[in-house]
Amino acid sequence: MTISFLSVLFLGLLMGIKHSLEPDHVIAVATVAGKGKKLWISTLTGVFWGIGHTLTLFIVGIAIILLKGGISAEWAMSLEFLVGIMLVYFGVKSILTKKEQLQDTQLHQHSYVKSTFIGFIHGLAGSAAMVLLTISTVNSVWESIIYILVFGVGTILGMMFFTTIIGLPFVYSRKNIGVSRSLTMLTGAVSFGFGLYYMYNLGVNEGLFTIWLK
Repeated sequence: MTISFLSVLFLGLLMGIKHSLEPDHVIAVATVAGKGKKLWISTLTGVFWGIGHTLTLFIVGIAIILLKGGISAEWAMSLEFLVGIMLVYFGVKSILTKKEQLQDTQLHQHSYVKSTFIGFIHGLAGSAAMVLLTISTVNSVWESIIYILVFGVGTILGMMFFTTIIGLPFVYSRKNIGVSRSLTMLTGAVSFGFGLYYMYNLGVNEGLFTIWLK
């Protein structure tokens, strides 16, 4: 590898970390990270989010690069709108759902699957911009593949750090049902409110509703 390409990869790693900490990402994952009774479980929810996110970027990204195609603005914005719907759904679910009736192992698996799904949706919504950035900075398909994977490692590291931090108050308040429930409802309310704002901004301010009605 050339020095210039290694520099691009390092930049990709940093951008992956930064990308993982965008508001819609951290808010969605926060509704899952507080489910575990131990801190390492919260940490792993971030890892699985990053895996789901990277998987989507890899599949969609390589397909676009090989086919030399692209995603229309309408489709890109519609996929972003799906993120808003997801935020609202998980927010409502966190607010209304009572104490989980699952065994610890089942609860862990449920959290990991849910976190991977969230990452997958986020990756789908952000794939177009990611691929365009990749194409503009590398010279071959193999370099694009490496870049996407390094970017994915960055998202895993960034989200792993975030879910560890967000998991702390949930884990240490687990024995206090009132505080634990309040934290869960707070993350749910934030997710719900931000999801509504996200959809409104896309639909009204950025004109997605107008595009749909054409």
